[in-house]
Amino acid sequence: MTSELCLSIDLGSGGPKIGLVTLEGEIIATEVHSVTTHFTGDGGATQDANEWWGIIVEATKRLLATVEGSSTNVRAITVTGLYASTVPVDANGNPTGPCVTWLDVRGGRYTREAVGGWFQGYNPRKVLPFVRRSGGAPSTAGADPIGQILLIQREMPDVAAATRWYMEPIDFLTMRFTGVATATHASRLVMWMTDNRKLDSYAYDTQLLALVGLDEKFLPPLQPFGSIVGTLSDAVASELGLSSDVVVVSAIPDLHAAAIGAGATAHYETHLALSTTSWISCPVPKKKTDINHNIAAVPGLSNDSYVVINNQETGAKSLEWLRNVMAGSGARMSFDEMTALAGTSPPGSNGVRFTPWLAGERSPIDNKNIRAGFTNLSITTTSAELVRSVMEGVAANSAWLFGYIEKFAGRTLTPIRLLGGGAESSLWCQIYSDTLDREVRQIDQPLLAQLRGAALLGAVALGRYTLENVPEPSATTFHPSPEEGRSMRERAEDIKSLYERDKAWSRRHLKAH
Repeated sequence: MTSELCLSIDLGSGGPKIGLVTLEGEIIATEVHSVTTHFTGDGGATQDANEWWGIIVEATKRLLATVEGSSTNVRAITVTGLYASTVPVDANGNPTGPCVTWLDVRGGRYTREAVGGWFQGYNPRKVLPFVRRSGGAPSTAGADPIGQILLIQREMPDVAAATRWYMEPIDFLTMRFTGVATATHASRLVMWMTDNRKLDSYAYDTQLLALVGLDEKFLPPLQPFGSIVGTLSDAVASELGLSSDVVVVSAIPDLHAAAIGAGATAHYETHLALSTTSWISCPVPKKKTDINHNIAAVPGLSNDSYVVINNQETGAKSLEWLRNVMAGSGARMSFDEMTALAGTSPPGSNGVRFTPWLAGERSPIDNKNIRAGFTNLSITTTSAELVRSVMEGVAANSAWLFGYIEKFAGRTLTPIRLLGGGAESSLWCQIYSDTLDREVRQIDQPLLAQLRGAALLGAVALGRYTLENVPEPSATTFHPSPEEGRSMRERAEDIKSLYERDKAWSRRHLKAH
């Protein structure tokens, strides 16, 4: 191995991906691992941050041993992955309690005490400063760092007493590599505690902190996006068999890594992630918020740019859920077998519809209570139709959001770069092209796009590229089918009326339980 390498870490909701990637963006070797999310009946959803770190260390050692000569060619380490989660750590970066993930809603009562009210669940006087300055607002469901930190401080006194820093998972991993506690405007974006009108001001906003009763001393210092935090600590370098001269780059959310990995770094170049969750994003030149549909422009890839943020709570996870249900206690079909089965069903799934709100929804409507379902099943419905209806339903949900994204951007967005595990299916890519009525580009190795993006940011930090000229991945292009595309778009419109039909039932069901 003679190429310069980046050790890339992508910590997803389901577990970490670890990769050796060249500074040109070529993925050399990877490992993908799963971790357990621990759910509790009171709305808790936690993971073990020590489990992440143990997996990453052992996987890194195996990769370095497998790729001959790689240990001497690693130049940088960059971490990307999930956000809107909180790891409490001590002064040395060791977890003092579990990671409270973005699925955890136990802190909602404390966020509502701080900023709740009559206007869409908010007190206008308290929430408008957040929107004006940061571009967003605390989740009244508690599913972000504000609710999570308040939960720890109010209900976990032993954890709180031992905690020096409340960190995002990606910043926690960066600290484990370096021993340095840091964050950026981007990594802390859904904490909504920075004045994002001033991206070159590396400070938390004291007024916003006061509104929810948080103390800045527990938040890691801010530094620029894509900057070098430091070098690998001697202890970790020795354990991994790497040089202590390896630089560690400030961590970035998977949203930003996806944009870089998809080659969508210029204004309005659009990518769509079809992963566990799903989102549609592009860089934009100005800060802006659509509070009605949970869309915002947040700190982007530089100090003079923003990226669009939104989230649909269930993306390709819907297909994984169906695979497990269909398997019962038997063997599960592979992803390729599932999508091949879907290909045997006619487009439209013979009228079967699926709404993918398995975990509620966030964009374009914020409803934690709404639930998924099949509609128009009959005694003749086949498993192929069920699978295809899931794929079509996820795409229809994306199309619902996409209309608001184009209004937000103020222009037609095309082509759409598709990434994430779901984008490995050519059938799903064609369904998306037909449903969105846009050219879709299935980027090469879509499951690993964020690993690639993280490595390219490492190359930028080392001065090998600028964000404007990072190498673009190869891609396969899909175009809307003239006739089938029109039918797909007409069927996709059903999702709006299905939501209106189901939201009252979901609310009543929640109250009954």
